[in-house]
Amino acid sequence: MLAGLTAEIMYDALVRRDSQFEGSFFAGVKTTGIFCRPGCTARSPRFENVEFFHTSKEALMHGYRPCKICTPLDNKDEAPSYIKELLQALRDEPDRKIRDWELRERGIEPVQVRRWFKRHHQMTFHSFQRMLRINQAFGMIRFGETVTSAAFGNGYGSLSGFAHSFRKATGLNPAEGTRNQVISITRLTTPIGPMLAGCTDRGICLLEFADRKMLETEIAQLKKYFKASMLPGEHPLFETLNRELQEYFGGKRAVFSVPLDTPGTAFQRAVWQALMTIPCGTTRSYKDQAISIGRPSSVRAVGHANGCNRVSILIPCHRVVGENGHLTGYGGGIWRKKWLLEHEKSLK
Repeated sequence: MLAGLTAEIMYDALVRRDSQFEGSFFAGVKTTGIFCRPGCTARSPRFENVEFFHTSKEALMHGYRPCKICTPLDNKDEAPSYIKELLQALRDEPDRKIRDWELRERGIEPVQVRRWFKRHHQMTFHSFQRMLRINQAFGMIRFGETVTSAAFGNGYGSLSGFAHSFRKATGLNPAEGTRNQVISITRLTTPIGPMLAGCTDRGICLLEFADRKMLETEIAQLKKYFKASMLPGEHPLFETLNRELQEYFGGKRAVFSVPLDTPGTAFQRAVWQALMTIPCGTTRSYKDQAISIGRPSSVRAVGHANGCNRVSILIPCHRVVGENGHLTGYGGGIWRKKWLLEHEKSLK
């Protein structure tokens, strides 16, 4: 068994080509001498012909060659170097517009970039750049800059063009920017799949796995709570969050310090606060959690409030289990819950 996953579970994921298991195991096929990632589209091997490894290094050490179809030595969720260079260029010059001809000058095919951004951000590269500029302009307007300076300071050639883009992205006129706020969002990579993070100026308000079914609902709730628009962008809190998550997954951190901004009912906030008192490496039952907030008869309500948590890992709802110790529902998937609990045993 690897990280709480049985051979049967991993084989089933391999046969179903389930990319949600990316990063949790690699499969070596004895009859071909090749090892693959879970989502490989090659022909499925028989169960008795497969052995599983936690890392690609282990597979290589056992004599397996990397599959040419799924390229398991590549980090599927990590942005390739040319994408990192483009993102850094936009960080250095937020008002910059990188055109297709510039991409070609860098030796990059625009179609390749477009596909990556459509897959990972659900928008084209040019739309992503536009959202970044709108986010930057929104912040300038909120903090006292004029609409004119925000528009021309972020690469727009006309006020009408800026107003059109601003309304399309936020649903507001630029002059309304002083009465609303923006939730910045970014994509982070982890060993158990990509995550979407969101923050206000007060703290992290969203941290969810990108394949969570309730993600769109949670985003809509946050936009309503904060009366805010949600746009991709940089924020100092993301640097702190990314560093602390890397330390956590690297086995060097058990407690997070990045501030949170988590709106909810008084009951939900009490439940989430109780979650944060569960020590890393331990678990608590729903009943124990209900007792800890003085509501011993509200076990079902506690479970529902846990499910409404929008900040995974930092507010550790994965540490709550059934009274018999069995793992129950988790928005990121039971297999991730197993992985996290197994990982945290080494962080105690």
